[in-house]
Amino acid sequence: MSDRIAGVQFITAADASLPEFSKRFGFQEEKCVFDGKGSVTMKTYEFGKADSDIVLIQPVDDHDLEGIENEFAAIVSSCDLDFRLIAVRIDDWNNDLSPWEAPAVFGKESFGSGASEMLGRLLGLCDDGSKIYYIGGYSLAGLFALWAAYQTDVFKGVAAASPSVWFPGFAEYMKKNEIRTDTVYLSLGDREEKARNPVMATVGDRIREAHVLLKDRGMNCILEWNEGNHFKDPDLRTAKAFAWVLSSRSDSDFG
Repeated sequence: MSDRIAGVQFITAADASLPEFSKRFGFQEEKCVFDGKGSVTMKTYEFGKADSDIVLIQPVDDHDLEGIENEFAAIVSSCDLDFRLIAVRIDDWNNDLSPWEAPAVFGKESFGSGASEMLGRLLGLCDDGSKIYYIGGYSLAGLFALWAAYQTDVFKGVAAASPSVWFPGFAEYMKKNEIRTDTVYLSLGDREEKARNPVMATVGDRIREAHVLLKDRGMNCILEWNEGNHFKDPDLRTAKAFAWVLSSRSDSDFG
């Protein structure tokens, strides 16, 4: 079936085609979003109350989707709030989530500059002025979430779990610009800065600097250290990030 709400066309997939986790906890949709340049279809996986006033936006890849059910359940168990989680499938990770072009850091794939276009698409999901929107993600999606909060004040908080703040030029960008939200969660695995890759090994220093910078500018910001390397429990780390941001907001935000 299809419907049209506030500039977004919803095309709901048949139940038979849904992943097993979607049948139990949420559902999969293809959304045709009108972003000002035309229409583009995005695949989303949605969980929680459809009419909730609180909406969490999270860019994901296939690896994230493997743990999205655990993530959703962990957020539910950690906070006493109704919310809607919209996980948006990203097709070209290194391009769609990168704020500007950068050379390859690992492997041979360089980074593009598709973040602005992707943000425009995601904002098409955030056009209900009666709702409160948050953005978050893991790894490069965490970096994207941070960057997005410098572009728009739509998001009331950022849940950046193990964000790729080693990204070339991002530390300088944060210093020169003002973030447009007041609540930011940062985390990192305690072994991530021990990476053999010299660029990625800077992530510890960069995230400490980001935390100090945001705190000095009056942000409600925490830096939490998790046990393990970058690939340990990304679903639970992301859940902790969203749960902290939600619990940190005042009751008046949800009144």
